Amino acid sequence: MRVLIIVLLLTLITVNQHGSAVNGGDFAGDYSKLSGIIIPGFASTQLRAWSILDCPYSPLDFNPLDLVWLDSTKLLSAVNCWLKCMILDPYNQTDHPECRSRPDSGLSAITELDPGYITGPLSSVWKEWIKWCIEFGIEPNAIIAVPYDWRLSPSKLEERDLYFHKLKFNAHSLGNNVFRYFLEWLKLEIAPKHYFQWLDEHIHAYFAVGAPLLGSIETVKASLSGLSYGLPVSEGTARLMFNSFASSLWMLPFSKNCRADNAYWKHFSGGSKHGHHMYHCEEQEFRSNFSGFPTNIINIEIPSIRRFNAYPSVAEVAEANLSSMECGLPTQLSFSAREISDGTFFKAIEDYDPDSKRLLYQLEKYHSDPVLNPLTPWDRPPIKNVFCIYGLDSKTEVGYYFAPSGKPYPDNWIITDVIFEVEGSLFSRSGDLPEHDGSDVQVELNVEHHHGEDIIPNMTRSPRVKYITFYEDSESIPGKRTAVWELDKASHRNIVRHPVLMRELWLQMWHDIHPDAKSRFVTKAKRGPLRDEDCFWDYGKARCAWPEYCEYRGTAQYESDPEKYTISTLSNVGRHSEKYLARLSKISMR
Repeated sequence: MRVLIIVLLLTLITVNQHGSAVNGGDFAGDYSKLSGIIIPGFASTQLRAWSILDCPYSPLDFNPLDLVWLDSTKLLSAVNCWLKCMILDPYNQTDHPECRSRPDSGLSAITELDPGYITGPLSSVWKEWIKWCIEFGIEPNAIIAVPYDWRLSPSKLEERDLYFHKLKFNAHSLGNNVFRYFLEWLKLEIAPKHYFQWLDEHIHAYFAVGAPLLGSIETVKASLSGLSYGLPVSEGTARLMFNSFASSLWMLPFSKNCRADNAYWKHFSGGSKHGHHMYHCEEQEFRSNFSGFPTNIINIEIPSIRRFNAYPSVAEVAEANLSSMECGLPTQLSFSAREISDGTFFKAIEDYDPDSKRLLYQLEKYHSDPVLNPLTPWDRPPIKNVFCIYGLDSKTEVGYYFAPSGKPYPDNWIITDVIFEVEGSLFSRSGDLPEHDGSDVQVELNVEHHHGEDIIPNMTRSPRVKYITFYEDSESIPGKRTAVWELDKASHRNIVRHPVLMRELWLQMWHDIHPDAKSRFVTKAKRGPLRDEDCFWDYGKARCAWPEYCEYRGTAQYESDPEKYTISTLSNVGRHSEKYLARLSKISMR
């Protein structure tokens, strides 16, 4: 029997095959029994051309299997051709008549989007995870990548590519959202009495890393003014491309107080599988101001004169203001997460933005999806072990002020101010106010938690220390574990490469397969180096840091000159990680 361990951020599903990973109860460093399935996130899969496209005025054409996402050379030299291979029809999500692109396959499709000496490191996605797998001895055929066309909505993924059927057979994040949709889709594919049995037999644990459980606020910014993600394209071009993907709405922010009826239960009770979901909100939504968010997400100025074109020029606005000073003043409107996800915001700017009709069309499809309305809060999935991991206390964008730019579409809006949240306080761009050694481990047991409320740790913290806070529960739901890991200052985009996250993840996975483990969660005691490259030279003490685990093994020519001891040389330590994990195994047995 095969048991899955699932990690999503971006999404990684690791598979644990039953069998002893240790000999005689001592850690032997054998991770060969682990295997995995990786589901990448938004814009984290290579796309390749499935057409022949001649690009005028450029020596670079597109031929079948040429890299499209991401080929920075063609993006710079033939951007119009490149866009034809990238954009989709905003209504039916079909390809451009002259060029089709499809997701690549295999690990290489998700390791680096644009391989190369210069661009490779900048486009690295799952490369660090693969390196960790190699270092811990996981076999090459044990890691399976399941890329997908991240431009499509979930229903289109299944309709065009049969993606969820393939995922089900492979399994025998955007990654988190994909996995959530898969669980709901699975309910319709197998008998209800077999659904929980299938999950128990196939999925051991779900690690949700950086999951957008209430959507992403940056999605609004990308849909209204464009977000280039560092690509050498204008924000207007980025907006044009982003809004052609139905998947862009999959990450809209939404209220935690509003839900839709579950179409799955209607289906099995004789209701129509294709009926619309009823969208309703709790009273709390209307008593609170911001749908559970720190502030309104959008504040936007729109002209009060409706005789304008969809994107009025500066001259038109000025002329109207001169003829009717009072009536011509722009109106500022504010919108919460609920008013964005239910279409109220896009309906309000429909007369001033040509993208609104297209976005409303796709939004309606999300709300009437017969499998799942993804713009609703998550419930805990019925999986044995669930771990939610994310960063906190980083400077985060939580609201925007928009105004007409006077330019034509797609550059017809500009951001006039940004609201940030930093450690619980709000600030605007304009300045107006809107490896531990075990000695600092703090434990609080039997914490009472009320549903829907945050748990505020009552602990002393040093402002100069980056902490990990573990909320772990193995008693509330019999036979199941739930955990939340908070990593201080870990950014969403880089969390999948965060060494602390990878360290804790590997320790927890090793703990779960250890036959002598007594505790439900891995100990939070002293953390030492796991890999050779975690060792380094302590120049202050003129010796290896972590001397109980690390040692220098250099050649004779270096022994007389400590200054030549470099970190790269110290990475040749040998098998120090086994010494550390052997000690940790004794601690975790307590």
